[in-house]
Amino acid sequence: MAQKEVQLDQETFSCSICLDLLKNPVTVPCGHSYCMSCIKTHWDKEDDKRVYSCPQCRKSFTPRPVLEKNTMLADLVEELKKTGLQAAPADPCYAGPEDVACDFCTGRKLKACKSCLQCLASYCDKHLQPHYEVTSFKKHALVEPSKTLQEKVCSRHDEVMKMFCRTDQQSICYLCSVDQHKGHDTVSAAAERTERQRELEGSRANIQQRIQDREKDVELLQQELEAINGSADKAVEHSEKMFTELIRLMEKRRSDVKQQLRSQQQTEVSGVKELQEKLEQEITELKRKDAELHKLSHTQDHVHFLHHYPSLSALSPSTHSSSIKTRPLTYFEDVTKAVSQVREKLQDVLTEGWTNISHTLTEVDTLLSQPKPEPKTRAEFLKYSCDITLDPNTAHTQLLLSEGNRKATQMNQPQSYPEHPDRFTKCYQVLSRESLTGRCYWEVERSGGRFSVAVSYKNISRAGSSCECGFGNNDKSWALYWYNNSFTFWHNNVHTSVSGPRSSRVGVYLDHGAGILSFYSVSETMTLLHRVQTTFTQPLHAGLWIDYGSSAEFVKLK
Repeated sequence: MAQKEVQLDQETFSCSICLDLLKNPVTVPCGHSYCMSCIKTHWDKEDDKRVYSCPQCRKSFTPRPVLEKNTMLADLVEELKKTGLQAAPADPCYAGPEDVACDFCTGRKLKACKSCLQCLASYCDKHLQPHYEVTSFKKHALVEPSKTLQEKVCSRHDEVMKMFCRTDQQSICYLCSVDQHKGHDTVSAAAERTERQRELEGSRANIQQRIQDREKDVELLQQELEAINGSADKAVEHSEKMFTELIRLMEKRRSDVKQQLRSQQQTEVSGVKELQEKLEQEITELKRKDAELHKLSHTQDHVHFLHHYPSLSALSPSTHSSSIKTRPLTYFEDVTKAVSQVREKLQDVLTEGWTNISHTLTEVDTLLSQPKPEPKTRAEFLKYSCDITLDPNTAHTQLLLSEGNRKATQMNQPQSYPEHPDRFTKCYQVLSRESLTGRCYWEVERSGGRFSVAVSYKNISRAGSSCECGFGNNDKSWALYWYNNSFTFWHNNVHTSVSGPRSSRVGVYLDHGAGILSFYSVSETMTLLHRVQTTFTQPLHAGLWIDYGSSAEFVKLK
């Protein structure tokens, strides 16, 4: 019993809005008390109505009452706090801040279980009974508890909006239909609901169909994912196996060459040492005879001299110097040269093979393969920057390569390049060692007079006339030329004038798969000079054409 009394005391000193112990309690004119902040918030919502009501008894006040702290209640609440008591836990039957409260409960309100669209009120189980028992109420439309009942009332006529104006697409009351909506296409809200309900079912059918389509797409993507992973894993496994076999073969050939070199070395060394021992023995024998002859030459006994001289003067067969084949110290340089040639051929094969592999990888097509947007800022372009070096085997003999084969300068005198089938013989041109696929960006810094920055297929002519092998004079190359302080774009012997700011640096962006080639003037900003949209059928190589007295260098961007 004592506990029950405590609970009652706690409820007595609780705010019916927040259900907690009163904080800064105030009493409104009807006698009910609330937290000052709670009742202020409640009345702030009623400012537009200019009528302020008590949340418990619904009594209205005009104007808005001035709130003052209830000192006695505040002291009592403080005493309750000192005893350690707290407000009673919320009863699940009582309405909380987020619940719809019964409009007919007095004091602490219960949760509403239904709202009436005719009465525009919400009811708890107890106060809802008349709607089940009174004949006139049984026809009322009951819905789930709603806080928005007032939205269903016409603000102009204060009537429930039971009509719908199809002309203006809004809910209206009956008076509206004969007033400002007169002559409009109006129907009952129920009729419009029936029509919209059919549309809703259609919308749901569309949504469900789309869900099924998307689920099929997800399933298809899952299959694609599994196929991609399985194919990639299989390709990695096979490539690892093949490269391992290739490495094993290389290791065996290395071992074979080493073994043969050492075997030949041992044979040659053994022969030399054997001959060396014979010569040393002969020298020892000759020195002994020379000493005996020297001693004999000083004897006074003529008979002794004549008796021993014949045997001492006879010499054994000598190893003549002509039997020793002296050679320069290059015994195995031919082997080194042969191995070097194999290395160069293998590098060419691997380079070409990697180009094919890389190009094939960039052409891999999946369900999600879509064109990627082009970069807009230099920072975005730099994400695709690549290191490019020039291939000495392609350089015209009057081009000097320097700065780690990144810079080309035209010289008066030919350079000492070995003959090579890839070398340009008519045009002062050079191609990059690297092939270009995918998305690439590079910059070229020029100095001096005329020059050209280009891209080209590897099978461009090397020894023909300038019309055959010159960058831009055929269908295998695209080139941007700088001369007479202006730019010109060349392709397939068609020249296009290009306007743009003068700059010593040109940026080149390539999206091989998308067939995009763009040239930019690079200074403090990037300005597009020319853009090509085509289809590239082979990997490309960066190229330079250099006029006399000029040079150009691929800039390090990383």
